[in-house]
Amino acid sequence: MLNFNLSDEHQSVQKMVKDFVDKEINPYIREWDEKGHFENSILTRLADLGLMGVCIPEAYGGSGMDYNTLAIVCEELERGDTAFRTAVSVHTGLNSLTLLQWGTEAQKQKYLVPQAKGEKVGAFGLTEPNAGSDVAAMQTSAVLDGDHYILNGQKTWISLCDVADHFLVFAYTDKSKKHHGISAFIVERTMPGFSSRAIKGKLGIRAGNTGELFFDNVRVPKDNLLGQEGEGFKIAMSALDNGRFTVAAGAVGQIRACIEESVKYCHERKTFGKEIGKHQLVQQMIAKMEAGYQMSRLLVFSAGCLKNEGKRNTRETSLAKWQACDFANEAANDAVQIHGAYGFSNEYPVERFLRNSKAPVIYEGTREIHTVMQAEYLLGYREDKPLSNPLPSWPFEQKETVQS
Repeated sequence: MLNFNLSDEHQSVQKMVKDFVDKEINPYIREWDEKGHFENSILTRLADLGLMGVCIPEAYGGSGMDYNTLAIVCEELERGDTAFRTAVSVHTGLNSLTLLQWGTEAQKQKYLVPQAKGEKVGAFGLTEPNAGSDVAAMQTSAVLDGDHYILNGQKTWISLCDVADHFLVFAYTDKSKKHHGISAFIVERTMPGFSSRAIKGKLGIRAGNTGELFFDNVRVPKDNLLGQEGEGFKIAMSALDNGRFTVAAGAVGQIRACIEESVKYCHERKTFGKEIGKHQLVQQMIAKMEAGYQMSRLLVFSAGCLKNEGKRNTRETSLAKWQACDFANEAANDAVQIHGAYGFSNEYPVERFLRNSKAPVIYEGTREIHTVMQAEYLLGYREDKPLSNPLPSWPFEQKETVQS
């Protein structure tokens, strides 16, 4: 039976992150957004709060909390700005949880532990200039040469491109096998031949660090192969189950931010002799935001409960991501409309919400991809099989704690 009530621990974490956002992000985010500045110190402070490994077992340096706690953290962070939710999504959702699920014990000790503690930052490299939704179109290659793989290629739209220490990178080890010829590798920034470059001029998430990765004969040890050769596509799809979950949770936070700012403005602004909140067409927009918020939150927690039970949740997470991101985009658009001409100015945060809301509708599976996925489930064209090595269920099995 699903239980969506927040435990005392959930509520404590929620308050902690909310207070953090109100103190450490909201007073400065307008300036960071204007300058296109990613405030890296936020990640250090999140690590100090134990939030960079919030749902990683304590045995691997994390806080050992459940997956819905991760959702709560993402909701509260995106209430501040999408950039910082994105950082946690990529570091924890796409990278660290994938290492937890697929890594060898040696890989977990070397890479997962420092990431869970926030001592190192992880990122994820799948998308390429000509390979987005069509993953099999990727061109990055990995050729075995003795005890190393030689990586060549390029990735784009990579969050934390200039910040991360470790990258989970996907490349072809046998292009003739298409999806079954893709493999996954742990790449370190310091490896010779690796470089990165930020993308400027983005519509939204301007306070985030996003860009390109380049691999010029990068020698990656065989020990840094994640899983087996040819398992890369399967690993990438399982990683996206976790990443999409955090994106959906973040979208819930953005809807809430739109509600909070719109309600506040409705009481401040008067037209025709009364608060604009008294006008029924404005009330209609506010009500629609609330409906989107409640429905999205339930979808996210439903997927989170399945994750806590160690069950595959691809279908449920896809639906949550699709709907929450669409609702967030609609809520931001309505929030700008409620603010009228002032919504067109960065004097109020709703214009930033609208700009930020577009990217999540596109990345980690476009709206169209998720629409097709949901239809194929209903039509019987798609069926999920249990994963051979799912994420560990929560509460996590207690093991000997890793020593620093």
